Amino acid sequence: MEDNNSWVGGEVRQIDDRVISVQLLVMMFLGINFLLFLTFFKKKSFYTIARYILFAVTLLSDSFLLLISNILFLLAYFNFTIQVWLCINISMVVLVYSMVTPVTLTAMTLERYVAICMPLRHAELCSQHIHVHCILIIHSLSSVPCIVVFSSFFASASLSLYKQHRICSLQMYILHRWQGHIRSTVQQFYFLIMVIIIVFCYVKIMKVAKTASGENKKSTWKGLRTVILHGFQLLLCLIQLWTPFIENYAFHIDLSLFFNVRFFNYVLFYLTPKCLSPLIYGLRDDNFFHALKNYAFFDLYKRNILHGRLVVFNRKNAECT
Repeated sequence: MEDNNSWVGGEVRQIDDRVISVQLLVMMFLGINFLLFLTFFKKKSFYTIARYILFAVTLLSDSFLLLISNILFLLAYFNFTIQVWLCINISMVVLVYSMVTPVTLTAMTLERYVAICMPLRHAELCSQHIHVHCILIIHSLSSVPCIVVFSSFFASASLSLYKQHRICSLQMYILHRWQGHIRSTVQQFYFLIMVIIIVFCYVKIMKVAKTASGENKKSTWKGLRTVILHGFQLLLCLIQLWTPFIENYAFHIDLSLFFNVRFFNYVLFYLTPKCLSPLIYGLRDDNFFHALKNYAFFDLYKRNILHGRLVVFNRKNAECT
């Protein structure tokens, strides 16, 4: 690199409608997630229910990943480069939390399986002291692909590389073809296990749904639809793992093609899965939906009314004095 200018070639790209639309979508999803977080922390009974705690984990993971990935998207779009060592720290967090969501989805599917197929043991297996251990296990399992990727990178990269300025993207860590194969193998193994677990839970819940009756049948079929949605979410996450390899191929062909491919992948495989979690539990779950209306919207409305009355009261006192 001939100079220290962070703009590649000194060129500043203009903002087009696609970038503006992405920013609007990101702000909308982050706003929805904030309301759902507010609802979760407002009602204490959610703290003791396993599926809501896991839902909060996915909300936190998706929101954090959405924020960081959007920053990286903007940096890449404007050709803004940063030092490799800083990009490594950011990418480690991105890689870990990109796996937290699918691993948590698998845990949520297992929780539904226990609740429907093993109702007598649900309270024991999903007790409150298990929740912390479950969250730690989820993050530990999610860290393994990150450790594998960066171990192979550190073993191959020269010391001078860490001081260079580059566009921060995950494909920059694949210096040799074998590194891409290792990363792909680890991730595909993870998702093979996840798919097996989800299919197993689906088949077991389907058997219970056929023999259930009345309210149990309605609840069982709703749980079955939730498992299907989790499976679809997991499919999108699986496709998302292939995007760095596609972007790497486009990067070596043409820079303009790279940005177009990255935009398409970001909208379809990053933004779309992030909006499904609020849809599944924020809108489909009756308890959470009613709490969302009562504790979020009503509280905001009540605060505005009280604030307005306080302003009027203060003005009257000022006029009297």
